Amino acid sequence: MRLGIIIKLIAALVVTGVVTFTGMLAYHIVVKPLGGIFEKIIPEAGTVLRVPREEDFAKVLDAAEMPDFEPGVRAFNKAHEDIALGKIAEGRAKLMSIVNVFPSSPSAPTARRIVGEMNLDEILSSDFPEGKTNYTVKSGDSYFAIAGRNQTSLDMIMHLNGMMELKSLQPGDELQLMPLNYRILIEPERNSVSVWNEAKFVCEYPIVNKDGVNLQAGKTTISSRRAEINGSTIAPTARNYRSTRKSIQIKSPSVSIYPYDENDETAPIGIFLREPDVEELFLLTRSGNPVEIRIRKK
Repeated sequence: MRLGIIIKLIAALVVTGVVTFTGMLAYHIVVKPLGGIFEKIIPEAGTVLRVPREEDFAKVLDAAEMPDFEPGVRAFNKAHEDIALGKIAEGRAKLMSIVNVFPSSPSAPTARRIVGEMNLDEILSSDFPEGKTNYTVKSGDSYFAIAGRNQTSLDMIMHLNGMMELKSLQPGDELQLMPLNYRILIEPERNSVSVWNEAKFVCEYPIVNKDGVNLQAGKTTISSRRAEINGSTIAPTARNYRSTRKSIQIKSPSVSIYPYDENDETAPIGIFLREPDVEELFLLTRSGNPVEIRIRKK
């Protein structure tokens, strides 16, 4: 794993951990006095309120009887400790427990974001071999045939092999391939589009806008993926393919996922994500991927 991503993870964990700890501690000190340990900080009724001294606050932190933090917050703090100590696998496992076991925890959104960054750092890296295969080009092969046989896309082939455009294939050429069998979960109430590898969380993207979209709970598929310039569809083999505007079409209900542009007054009705998120989701998907629209029962 690259040093940069570890530094970003530690920074995010530190900030969120401090904010979460401060908020929880303030709640227990001001709103829910536990007595004993906080007697010097929270006076009895009728006494004069004073500002806590530094040594009083230190006693709270050093006390054996600490406030009973929510389980997801405790797991998050432990993950922070592990990652800060270089125990990346252990910290990642604890963050995943928050995602899967404590999804409503105050720490869950940050845990999902950090786990997503860790997962994508590996998935999209040609230097990380897990889940990827090396393919030797044979006579008569084409990019479309190779992508179809290996359940991947031309976009992912270009990405993993460092191509700005599709070059001519020659027998004996080596290509790194990765199947794209991810499941897409759309949760309108959480304003979330997430990617899953079977039951394993991969990453999550926030929905920026979905006004006018009427989504019903159910299971469907990605019907197509489109790359356009000024309304014209551009093939992956075209030289200007990299500069196209990507979108993803869902079969039923018929709705598309678009990049959000606040200045576009002619934008169609659909689900809008940030443009970099649509680009990334486009890279992770192919036509036929399963999609679930999940709506909580009232």
